[in-house]
Amino acid sequence: MSGSGVFWTGVGFLGLALGVAAGAFGAHALQGSLDAENLQRWDTATRYLVYGFLGITLAGLAATVWPDASWGPPLACLFLGTAVFSGTVGSLALGGPRWLGAVTPVGGTLMIVAYAWIGWTVLRRVG
Repeated sequence: MSGSGVFWTGVGFLGLALGVAAGAFGAHALQGSLDAENLQRWDTATRYLVYGFLGITLAGLAATVWPDASWGPPLACLFLGTAVFSGTVGSLALGGPRWLGAVTPVGGTLMIVAYAWIGWTVLRRVG
């Protein structure tokens, strides 16, 4: 197995654990302290945290199948995009500064680019 693939798979699973914990925190600890709009923001942050780390997990597994591909850059891009998107939306839900809303699309764009990059990498291997 590719060391890089195993590393990213591990990062993905740890991130998924974080996503589940964030969801549980929102459902239990934040339920009475946030209004509906901010609970929705928290839910969005949690959902995209899980999407990002699920992608990292799957790409890490793909990297063990095709260790000759360059997986580091797109996986780092996905990790950073997930952190920026979910971090800024979650911060906004908790009352963070409004200017974070201007940073959120950077994270979303990084996630889109990373998923396209990973998809292209896989298609080049199978096609």
